[in-house]
Amino acid sequence: MKIGELAKKAGCTTDTVRFYEKEGLLPEADRTGANYRSYHEGHIDRLRFIRNCRALDMTHDEIRTLLRAADGPAAGCGAVNSLVDEHIGHVDARIKELLQLKSQLTALRKRCPGERLVEDCGIMQGLVTMETGTQRPRPTHVG
Repeated sequence: MKIGELAKKAGCTTDTVRFYEKEGLLPEADRTGANYRSYHEGHIDRLRFIRNCRALDMTHDEIRTLLRAADGPAAGCGAVNSLVDEHIGHVDARIKELLQLKSQLTALRKRCPGERLVEDCGIMQGLVTMETGTQRPRPTHVG
């Protein structure tokens, strides 16, 4: 099948297919005599796998690890379990960050309960006086 048909069956764009090929996540397609890409059913499954991993916010490196496991199915799934456990930790850390952000925004919003002039707005004043602390690298797995 051609790239457009693959993309349609996998629910993505042809640019996505090309991108995952370039990243080495999706094996390159065979070429026809006219130099068109020619894909097979295995490409659909792999592309869906990649897209589902991305929907779970996994990095390309995490996906590569899972694909290596999929390519060697006789091995145990301990590495897969460890990867998912680690990813759950990343999600927990991000949830903590987002809850802290929500708390800061809620406190800021309470500074201006009604309609005022911008110069009297507690939110605007709070953005000037708020202590943000030292910027430190966010503990995230995404580069």
